[in-house]
Amino acid sequence: MDDHPRLGIIGGSGLYTMPGLKEVEELDLETPFGKPSARVVVGTLEGERVAFLARHGVMHQIMPSEVNFRANIYAFKMLGVERVVSISACGSLREDYVPGEIVIPDQLFDFTRDRKRTFFGEGLVVHVSIPDPFCPDLSQGLLQATQATGATVHAGGSFIVIEGPRFSTRAESNVFRSWGMALIGMTTAPEAFLAREAEMCYAVMAHVTDYDVWHVSEEPVTVELVIETLNKNTQIAQAAIRNLARALKKERPCECERALANALITQEKGIPPETRQKLSLLVKKYL
Repeated sequence: MDDHPRLGIIGGSGLYTMPGLKEVEELDLETPFGKPSARVVVGTLEGERVAFLARHGVMHQIMPSEVNFRANIYAFKMLGVERVVSISACGSLREDYVPGEIVIPDQLFDFTRDRKRTFFGEGLVVHVSIPDPFCPDLSQGLLQATQATGATVHAGGSFIVIEGPRFSTRAESNVFRSWGMALIGMTTAPEAFLAREAEMCYAVMAHVTDYDVWHVSEEPVTVELVIETLNKNTQIAQAAIRNLARALKKERPCECERALANALITQEKGIPPETRQKLSLLVKKYL
């Protein structure tokens, strides 16, 4: 067993109260981008060290636009996490993605407006390539781990991320459907993009809580609907995480761990020393 956690889980605090989690410790971390949403909980699950982080805080007091996504991802990077799984509530924009079911999406559309989307800047310019924002290898492993729970799981679909905190209007929901979007949520961007910049694999277990507001024969989305579905699916998520930890391989056959290899465009001598030091965890192997 490695001392550092290779698998990181971002979701609600209920995920790390699961049976079988041993040797638990809470870490109060500070990153160059501030503090993460909550203390990082690290424990041993199926022989694998796993890190857990409550995205919205332990009491769910942080709005989607207020989440310090950079600190959250960087904190995982500091711990040595290589693979990140997001547990996310979402609305369905497709008739066949039914509330209560789970989707492992394969594409992402960022429709947010007011978020920090990159670790870089301040004298270091990086253009990361991200045509497929979800790691295919980790997504496949997550799909299999979730299927093994017996839950109804769908593979694929485009996930659109809105700013929030309000839910969509009916006009917006219908436009997103006309664009071919399958799911709608508020937190997967810029989380996925930051994970790629940090050269981590990233995948989403999307729990469908509602039909957004486009479905005229269903009730409009409410907080009560979201919470009810998430509570029902907590045991599924816990079981899937156990399955994933048990099957986790040491090697990563994807390209995620080399995402920055051809992304740095600033000449090395032009990088300010303070920026180089601040981002050394991400770029030192290329400088």
